Amino acid sequence: MDSESTILTLAALAQSTRLDAFRLLVEHEPDGLAAGDIAKALAVPQNTMSSHLAILSRAGLIAATRVSRSIVYRANLTRFQDVVLFMLKDCCGGKPEICAPVMESLAPCCPPAKKRKANV
Repeated sequence: MDSESTILTLAALAQSTRLDAFRLLVEHEPDGLAAGDIAKALAVPQNTMSSHLAILSRAGLIAATRVSRSIVYRANLTRFQDVVLFMLKDCCGGKPEICAPVMESLAPCCPPAKKRKANV
């Protein structure tokens, strides 16, 4: 990840409809949503949504797959993770104590799932 690709990615998210679309796709992982369903959920005309989805796709934040007559979009969580990690590592400048509060604030939102023991 470099500065240019980070700027492209952040610019794609710096618009309310695109940010809402990306957040909606994250909520619908791993199945994704058809373009028409995204437009309907966000109350955006389909041709306008198509333009927004193209921008998110060029930024690498979403990927499209044709399923029959529909195009299904999915969030590229790896790309999003790369951008966030780039920002944290770059902004901390090799000083982990600067980013420690940010990392600690993320931990409560996403606790790891507990593994269940199989009955033998």
